[in-house]
Amino acid sequence: MQPIDAFIVGVPKAGTTWLANTLSQHPDIQLSNPKEPNIVSSHKGTFDRITKEPDWSDYDNCFTRPGLRIDASVHTFACPLSPERIFRKIPNMKFILCLREPVSRTISHWNMVKDTQSDADNNVDWTDFSVAWSDARLKDDTMYGKSMTRWLEYFSIDNFLIIDSQQMKDNPNKILSQIDSFLKLKPNDYTINLSKHTNSATNRRPLTHFGKICRFIFANIPNLIKKPIVIILQSRDINVYSIPIISKKPILEKTNNNHYPTCSDIIISDLKIFEKITGFSTAHWVKEINHHCLNINEIS
Repeated sequence: MQPIDAFIVGVPKAGTTWLANTLSQHPDIQLSNPKEPNIVSSHKGTFDRITKEPDWSDYDNCFTRPGLRIDASVHTFACPLSPERIFRKIPNMKFILCLREPVSRTISHWNMVKDTQSDADNNVDWTDFSVAWSDARLKDDTMYGKSMTRWLEYFSIDNFLIIDSQQMKDNPNKILSQIDSFLKLKPNDYTINLSKHTNSATNRRPLTHFGKICRFIFANIPNLIKKPIVIILQSRDINVYSIPIISKKPILEKTNNNHYPTCSDIIISDLKIFEKITGFSTAHWVKEINHHCLNINEIS
């Protein structure tokens, strides 16, 4: 048995959490636990980078029953080491690539980092958007064309199902049907709940000092003990990190579209590359980006 059968990749803030949890309803799909084991990629979240070779045997701890095994480590797409690593091990791998209009994605990702104060936890200050945009740890996830160029050096475009996150919102049943077909699975009657398992701003709470201690302790509990607890909590949709003593209410800022001109030119150039090499139309994203930039210029 190969350690993994498919990946849900893409970019943060593109609906992968909702998609992964919804796909887990399929009786023939087994989603990795945790959702993002980050075994293959050198990108272990927004900030952490670990370049050592992956231990593929670690997947043995992520799956407990038969079924098509799916890893939903979203940062795998932007990792420059992942394409060759996966190709060497599983050259017929399938990828569900979830994307979103890239400027709004970047701003949302930036807001998430500020809401959770994870920039300060990693000794950087992303208060200023232009500073955050100049940091590759934010920008890399936005450069779809740059990332896809690396993947197509090893895999055919037929190994990818590209999904626009807006389509998941507008027509989730159609997208889920496409995924079942792409993975060669029998159709499943999914229960659709667009508000469940979403990483919305109101759910993002920075940890207190006590919460950070709890997270450290829990992270070091053996999987044999920890996994049954996690399964029970997930089945009841309970997030222990939302308890007031463990986390605090975030200071939410309204998304500011004035940030569009900061990154629009670079992103539009990259989208042209992505469209050329994949055949996936990005015209609707370019139109939306230009619309925001035009409105800002008129206001100015």
